[in-house]
Amino acid sequence: MDKIAILIPCYNEALTIRKVVEAAKHFCPEAVVYVYDNNSTDDTVKEALAAGAIVRYEPLQGKGNVVRRMFREVDAECYVMVDGDDTYGLETLPQMVKSVLEDHVDMMIGDRLSGAYYTQNKRPFHNFGNDLVRHSINRLFHSHVKDIMTGYRAFSYEFVKTFPVLSKGFEIETEMTIHAVEKNLLVRSMTITYRDRPKGSYSKLHTFRDGMKVISKIFGMYRKYRPLAYYCGWFVIFAALGIGFIIPVFITYFQTGEVPNYPTLIACCFSLLTALLCLFFGFQNERAHQNDRIEFERAFVTANDEKKAKLREEPAKHSQSQKD
Repeated sequence: MDKIAILIPCYNEALTIRKVVEAAKHFCPEAVVYVYDNNSTDDTVKEALAAGAIVRYEPLQGKGNVVRRMFREVDAECYVMVDGDDTYGLETLPQMVKSVLEDHVDMMIGDRLSGAYYTQNKRPFHNFGNDLVRHSINRLFHSHVKDIMTGYRAFSYEFVKTFPVLSKGFEIETEMTIHAVEKNLLVRSMTITYRDRPKGSYSKLHTFRDGMKVISKIFGMYRKYRPLAYYCGWFVIFAALGIGFIIPVFITYFQTGEVPNYPTLIACCFSLLTALLCLFFGFQNERAHQNDRIEFERAFVTANDEKKAKLREEPAKHSQSQKD
């Protein structure tokens, strides 16, 4: 087991990957640097190897797929994930690692938006998207995370080994944040420096397409993690529609003794029935979610025990190798 593992997911970052690996080694020389290549067609692998990184591969395209592979294959007491595009200043790397190893933080977030970059960003739609996602998650999940979409984070062993990676693409950061907040894990933020990509380097993030995926992920996870609130919202909508339109039907009936709008009456009945079904689904899924929470806590404890066992094995293996 590594003490510190720096994980760098990469796709066509030949121009910058060497500098990122060298910066990681400079600020955290005791760390093992892993570069996970995601079908690059340039010299990313060559540059990473030249910088002294361990290079591994993920054939399924998408950042979420790369993260799944990294988390499965690497065992470490502390993980640091950073993009290979040389946009994140790594001078805060020692403090990020210290927070995980000594302060027992489960996820440290490298906060870009509290620094000068937010006002200097030349891409206003990116700022708008960051604000929309941040406010949506903080309001829906009652959290106070300052930067949801950052690609610079540090994790504990327990977080990595119990995090179910479901996303395939750039929505992975949103999934990580919601998972940590909803599971009541210890999350902290640290302001970092962030800069534009160097000339000749291009972002793989598509503002509108990937933005819609992120928004969809937020509401999908809200349904998963807050099922009672989610389905109660639909209950209120369908109940309000049913009651609102059925009242005039009843008023007409009491006045004339007739029901002239049978289609409206039928539609209202179906609307009220749908409202009751939503309420039923809400309670049913809430119970299932509570069981999932219990299973997660057990898995988290198991992961902690596995880490302690692996740490105890390391000195034993070292002593045995010296004897041999």
